[in-house]
Amino acid sequence: MFEIEIPLIYIFISKRDTMASSSKGDVVPVTAKFVDAEGYEMPWVEKYRPVLLDDIVGNSETVERLKVIAEDGNVPHIIISGMPGIGKTTSIHCLAHALLGDAYKEGVLELNASDERGIDVVRNKIKSFAQRKVTLPPGRHKIIILDEADSMTAGAQQALRRTMEIYSNTTRFALACNMSNKIIEPIQSRCAILRYSKLRDAEVLKRLKEICEMEQVKYNDQGLAALIFTAEGDMRQAINNLQSTHSGFGFISQDNVFKICDQPHPIVIRQMIKDCQSGNVDDALARINGLWEQGYSAVDIVVTVFRVVKGMEELAEYLKLEFIREIGWTHMRILEGVGTLVQLGAMIARLCRLSLPPGTLKI
Repeated sequence: MFEIEIPLIYIFISKRDTMASSSKGDVVPVTAKFVDAEGYEMPWVEKYRPVLLDDIVGNSETVERLKVIAEDGNVPHIIISGMPGIGKTTSIHCLAHALLGDAYKEGVLELNASDERGIDVVRNKIKSFAQRKVTLPPGRHKIIILDEADSMTAGAQQALRRTMEIYSNTTRFALACNMSNKIIEPIQSRCAILRYSKLRDAEVLKRLKEICEMEQVKYNDQGLAALIFTAEGDMRQAINNLQSTHSGFGFISQDNVFKICDQPHPIVIRQMIKDCQSGNVDDALARINGLWEQGYSAVDIVVTVFRVVKGMEELAEYLKLEFIREIGWTHMRILEGVGTLVQLGAMIARLCRLSLPPGTLKI
């Protein structure tokens, strides 16, 4: 049985990192036990979704800008961009709650642009909501939230641009997207663009521990480290994996997490890298073959190899950079369509060659 080596950041959090997840440093209160009529518990990602801007995890500088906007009351059109699961849409909802208060339900329209992405949505739903008269607090505007706005067609974005101009006196638009460059320039020029970065491991860990305490979840440090490894800075995925593991096994351990997430085990990958470092080509190939026979795709394997190599402190810096370069070339070839076991075997051979004296291993 292998034992995972956890970086100290996964277990010990400095005081500064602890304060990064919430300006108050408090556990987000739970006002009710969210259970539906049939007795099924609500997903934790919704149950513990922040309602106040103070409860947003990470990106403290950007959240502070949103707080200033909420205090001022005159919100501009906004684009928030960043990777999935870091709080873009939640931040917009928190801002809307702070601005509109009790009038939130009447004054907010939310659409997922990836589902309703055509020009008809702009002409019908958005335009009709913008024309509707709603009683709001003085100086406030109606808010239209467009989630995954980068999935909208070019025609729909052009129609949206004109709608933003016509109804700017009564309505503000808040767009959440993964890549802001897919939003047309005329819309970008009309919006304040906020960029969210990936959440740090310490921020995700603190939030997971808070949820474990409130839900009375039993866990060990290895299990939380595995959750952080599989989430890659995605808070939504980390919380979903936490709930799935708790529901399936009742205990958050490393092995249970990887059974739920079903990713190539980093311990096997780490041992494979050590085999490459010592020149044991046969052992390294056997480990890759084992992962391939378990049904993992070439992309899954090579991405996990990259993440493990990046975090291996025992690798010399120059050797780590050379390994990452070879892994990157292999990843590119796999994405071009050559995702075979031979491709992975060639990567293993090149990694072994980098670790051995010149001429020892020739390809």
